[in-house]
Amino acid sequence: MRNIYPNIIKFNSNNLIKIIKILKKDGIIGLPTETVYGLGGNAYSSSAIKKIYKVKKRIKNNPLIIHYYSFNDAKKDVILDRNFYKIYKKFSPGPITYIVKKKRNSKINSLACSNLKTVGIRFPKNIIIRKLLKKINFPLAMPSANKSSSVSSVKAEDVFEEFQNKVKVVDGGISKIGIESTVLNLVGSICILRPGKITPKQIESILKIKIKIPSRQNTIRSPGSLKKHYSPGIPIYINKKRCPKKHAFLTFGKKYPVTRNCFNLSKKSNLNEAAKNLYKFFRSIKNKGYKKIYVAKIPNEGIGIALNDRLKRASS
Repeated sequence: MRNIYPNIIKFNSNNLIKIIKILKKDGIIGLPTETVYGLGGNAYSSSAIKKIYKVKKRIKNNPLIIHYYSFNDAKKDVILDRNFYKIYKKFSPGPITYIVKKKRNSKINSLACSNLKTVGIRFPKNIIIRKLLKKINFPLAMPSANKSSSVSSVKAEDVFEEFQNKVKVVDGGISKIGIESTVLNLVGSICILRPGKITPKQIESILKIKIKIPSRQNTIRSPGSLKKHYSPGIPIYINKKRCPKKHAFLTFGKKYPVTRNCFNLSKKSNLNEAAKNLYKFFRSIKNKGYKKIYVAKIPNEGIGIALNDRLKRASS
């Protein structure tokens, strides 16, 4: 059978060597994480960072998240305080990004940080990316593997759909979580800049302070802050009770009938399942030729806060 995805490769010891060679030569590659797929490159290399921005068609003032194996690796580049270690101990490696101060002698390329004095760092949990990070002597700048403002990729085929033969992609199966990491600002006023699986309540229980989600940022410190984002490229209408038959209806829970145009995020009303299905359904609906998406109301609790954030930005 002919391989219709020539740029998708399996993860094994031989390909790990090839992946490392690509990265050491300032190349970029699609990589799986537990949240969504990322487009990775050497965070110390201006050439690699420029390639990421160019391929994604990303605006220069939208910073990248830098991925490390552990906090010991990150300490060379950033300042880590007591609050960081409290949260790290509980949630890392995992789906949380920390906005911290960059050290003056940091090797992180300034382009990756949009020339800010702060930087977002993450310690992914996915076993493939962890094996890779352990083998290389530089961190990876790795935004989501999609064109800017469009739907994030949750499987290798999605990355190929976005970039065709422009980048190789490591097949790590379907992302377990399905939406991007929580971004926690630890510089100045502690707050969540992008909601994700790790919720404000979970962070409040550790830091013992109220954690807010600001409605806007004067300076973009975090990815996912732009008004228009996560869009499948067709209009989206949120918090709807019904939908015309000619359009797609994204529903949640048992009460909605099973119809041809109905895509149920979770019949069991499970918000984690809904998060895992969101981008998959966005792509499927677009590929089936629907021109509009109507979305039923999603509970604004737990990971549902992040779901509603993505839907709001996608519908902007």
